[in-house]
Amino acid sequence: MKIKEFIQSSQLKPWDGAIVLLLILSSFLPIVIFSFQQTAHASEKQAVLRVDGKEIRSFDLYEGQERYTFLYEDPHGDYNLIEIEDDQIRIQEADCGDQICVRRGWASNNGETIVCLPHRVVIEIQALDGSDIGDLDY
Repeated sequence: MKIKEFIQSSQLKPWDGAIVLLLILSSFLPIVIFSFQQTAHASEKQAVLRVDGKEIRSFDLYEGQERYTFLYEDPHGDYNLIEIEDDQIRIQEADCGDQICVRRGWASNNGETIVCLPHRVVIEIQALDGSDIGDLDY
């Protein structure tokens, strides 16, 4: 069956195609709106370093930030080397056995965490405006 025959047999009106196209295009509207919101709030976040639930330090995360490292060392001599670059953070090096925190890689979205269980270290990305709703990309 050809398209012309299908259109004639299904009694489609001339504007039906335009309406369907409009509905398809409008279905992408939430993606556009949320991507603008995410870029508007991208510079308003920080990473909080906690050990045993106690806040040790916070790092501002913003686009264009130069790369630097921070060495956290606990009283037992265990360490985590934390790297910050642009608006992202990671544990670059650690002397724990499993290295899961190092393999985790970069975190940059609100709500993301990096955890080193052997050292009881948690790095969490938070919005500076206090909102706890994350901008996670699934």
